[in-house]
Amino acid sequence: MPLYEFYCEKCKKEVSMTLTIGERERGEYKCPGCGSKKLQPLMGTFFSKTSRKS
Repeated sequence: MPLYEFYCEKCKKEVSMTLTIGERERGEYKCPGCGSKKLQPLMGTFFSKTSRKS
């Protein structure tokens, strides 16, 4: 699942959350610290986790 980064306007912190693409599109997320839905998406690095060993 993708890792998304947001800035919470209520608690003034950057938060990272692992969400499915569907959860992200539907807006089914809130700040894990204060519970606010006032989150602004941030540009972050891309991280991919696979089950395949290299």
